[in-house]
Amino acid sequence: MERAQKYLTYFLSHRKVTNELIRKIDEKDYGYRPAETSMPAGKLVTHMLTSFYMFAKTAKDGSPAVFGEKFDEVAPSLTEAAENFTEKTIEVISSLTSEELERKIDMTGIFGMELTGSQLLQIAMDHEIHHKGNLFVYVREMGHTELPMFVSRG
Repeated sequence: MERAQKYLTYFLSHRKVTNELIRKIDEKDYGYRPAETSMPAGKLVTHMLTSFYMFAKTAKDGSPAVFGEKFDEVAPSLTEAAENFTEKTIEVISSLTSEELERKIDMTGIFGMELTGSQLLQIAMDHEIHHKGNLFVYVREMGHTELPMFVSRG
């Protein structure tokens, strides 16, 4: 469980900032896109929240079946969705065993290869960090100037 705790700490150091950014998005701005080819803010946030959960759940279950689920209507608000998916993801990461983190999972349908649970969590973190950068741009363009550091210390 020690490795799972390290993943959890790292996840939360970034997710706390993601959630802080999400709280700055008003419902009227859920459709905001900084460019014509950008995802709307609401879709970007939903994608971020559900993706990390799906990666973690796949590591736990040993199967990518969760990637077939639809999460279009995640909550009445993005803030509630962030709280709900963060809690669900914390539960999954906290429950991961060393065996589950080392187990190879057939991800050929999505990534073209087998990946371990640890590798899936690393991809999930990289994905979250990438899109969190996008989210900083969205929120700044919505007029917010008081923004958090890119990572939380506590």
